[in-house]
Amino acid sequence: MDRSPALAALSALAHETRLDIVRLLVGRGPRGAPAGEIARAVEVSASGLSFHLKLLEQAGLVAARREGRQVIYALDRARMGALFHYLLNDCCRADPEIRACCTAHHAHSDAASGTSKIWPG
Repeated sequence: MDRSPALAALSALAHETRLDIVRLLVGRGPRGAPAGEIARAVEVSASGLSFHLKLLEQAGLVAARREGRQVIYALDRARMGALFHYLLNDCCRADPEIRACCTAHHAHSDAASGTSKIWPG
């Protein structure tokens, strides 16, 4: 991944609703989720969801496919992985301390609260 696509992906992720969509789609795996289910889960209107999904699609993080009358959205896991790879290896120059934080036990989310133990709040 180069700088321009990475910036587009980071920009698309820089919103609470879009992060919620990505979190939901990670959990759905390659099968994805229909638009209506996503809208209900993240509590956004159909037009609001369309706006957010469009930005995620333009950034290459989400792909849509039609199944009958439904549009199913799935996270492009390879693209998300490429973004993390770019951040860790290019931006952070493969710094061992930063890499260790990505896999260390203390960096995992607190299952009870759903918050990260690294980030305050």
